[in-house]
Amino acid sequence: MSSNGQESTVVNPLEQGALRRMAHHYHRYGIVTVTDLIREDVRKNVRAEADRLLEKYAERRDLRLQTTGYTRRSMSVVQSETIAGNSELVTSIYANPELLGALERIAGEKLHPCPKDDEEFLITRQERSGDTHGWHWGDFSFALIWVLQAPPIDIGGMLQCVPHTEWDKSDPRIHQYLVDNPIHTYHFQSGDVYFLRTDTTLHRTVPLREDTTRIILNMTWAGDRDLRRELQGDDRWWEDADVPAAAALDD
Repeated sequence: MSSNGQESTVVNPLEQGALRRMAHHYHRYGIVTVTDLIREDVRKNVRAEADRLLEKYAERRDLRLQTTGYTRRSMSVVQSETIAGNSELVTSIYANPELLGALERIAGEKLHPCPKDDEEFLITRQERSGDTHGWHWGDFSFALIWVLQAPPIDIGGMLQCVPHTEWDKSDPRIHQYLVDNPIHTYHFQSGDVYFLRTDTTLHRTVPLREDTTRIILNMTWAGDRDLRRELQGDDRWWEDADVPAAAALDD
């Protein structure tokens, strides 16, 4: 139920024990599946909305990014401002107080609207053999990822994470983190949703081994710490494929 006693339009009511278990997993691993928190009809509507936006606004990206050790970005994207200006559904879910309240109980802290308009939302579609969102962190603390279409596990597209790591854009040391820490791998079904601590969880998607489709919607929020931090580096590749930190893909 919502705070005014009416049925929520976005979230399912969960027992406090379920939220506590989610919070425990999230703080240990930097990620937790929250599919049961989101109403099924909402997840279906978001899938249809992403398909509509991709059909009208998708832009292709193929590059490597200096600030993450030249890891690869190969996918189609719909930019944040485009989503914000053309989807009342997505913006209303993002601001939903019941959803925010549940995520804050999992995170153990307040979630603030993302202070950068170009990073509030992102839709990505991986579609070609080799497509991947290579090893990276996020500039802001929290992301809710809607896995709208997932390929079969033997084709790739799984999420891999190394929690409790730090991003130094001048010296990302990704390979050292991979050597020094276990890598946790997650397979999601179409319709799943997960909550990720993006600024301290090194993560990537396993490259697709054949042409298929993987679609996600990313919603980003900031923590208190993010509001006091000045972002470093011009590496906002989703907004501009030609930013200084990007290198054109040559393989």
